[in-house]
Amino acid sequence: MSIVPYSIARLPWKLMGLLTAIAGFGTIVLYSAAGGSITPWAINQIIRFTLFSAMALTLARLPVSLFAAYALPGYVAVLGALVLVELIGGVAGGSQRWINLGFMQLQPSEFMKPVIVLAVAQFYARLPVGEVRRWNAIWPALVMIGLPAVLVLIQPDLGTATMITAGGVTVMFLAGLPLRLFIGAGAAGACIVPIAFSFLHDYQQKRVLIFLDPESDPLGAGYHISQSKIAIGSGGLFGKGFLNGTQSHLDYLPEGHTDFVFATMAEEWGLMGGVLLILGFVLLFRWGIKVSMRAQDRFSRLTAAGLTTTIFFYVAINLMMVMGLAPVVGIPLPFMSYGGSSMLTVMLCIGIIMAIDRSARHNNSGTWR
Repeated sequence: MSIVPYSIARLPWKLMGLLTAIAGFGTIVLYSAAGGSITPWAINQIIRFTLFSAMALTLARLPVSLFAAYALPGYVAVLGALVLVELIGGVAGGSQRWINLGFMQLQPSEFMKPVIVLAVAQFYARLPVGEVRRWNAIWPALVMIGLPAVLVLIQPDLGTATMITAGGVTVMFLAGLPLRLFIGAGAAGACIVPIAFSFLHDYQQKRVLIFLDPESDPLGAGYHISQSKIAIGSGGLFGKGFLNGTQSHLDYLPEGHTDFVFATMAEEWGLMGGVLLILGFVLLFRWGIKVSMRAQDRFSRLTAAGLTTTIFFYVAINLMMVMGLAPVVGIPLPFMSYGGSSMLTVMLCIGIIMAIDRSARHNNSGTWR
């Protein structure tokens, strides 16, 4: 008889080990970014990861039916919070994104990233299969995605609006909508890009233009991208060594502990460090897709795949951003960038996927209860 309780032994320790390894590496990078000090970033990152891991494991114990039942009410609640942001939200750094609750600043747009996946997945789970290719299967989902995306874009927060749209559209694609719809939407989107560009804020337009030609203003709007490329390139194959980075330690690299933490890491750990980190994320994505493939029902399949894709977008957009392959839109790197909101969102996604995994394993073999 094992001395370890059954409920403890059956926890997803391999997954938690992977997440701990990524977050632990992130904490080391933050320790270095602070000049070899555990404060102010590394210690807070450890505490947040511990608390949010406990939250994810708690979510994993909940029945999937509960997420399905509250998907649409949750969507309405978060959408209402986004409206409140426009009415009474606090302004910081030129953006109106937060609601002051006294003990914390709540950013509802972060919760919309997983909630939009749950809501659109529940819509298609309820829709008869024969209706998927009809107009009635398209416009309600577009409205569900468009309302929060527009509200977030007004704040303005182009990065989060993009994430919300991408998450919802991904579920639409996975639900089986005709491929020609997405090809047509992509072509239409390309046609209206010049018009949409004119409606962007000045700083957002500048980010797009600098992305196209970062060397046109290397000391101004293009400074972030230029310094990020220098930091990544100077790391070489094996990096300059732990605590030996110059771009971040000499403050040449802005936001080296948040949005551009990958550049901070690459300078000290080199190409090998970057490859190992990306491999860790690939293993996480692989787990999420496998959970989706063995899910027992339509809602679970769409939710697991959609939430996995949401985490993928975090990683892909951030890496493209710091390498100059995409405009700077303020998307953090999960478990690496300092900040509580993004880690909370990602751990919410992981907790729900774990609940789906637990349900599937229990139904198949009873090994994860």
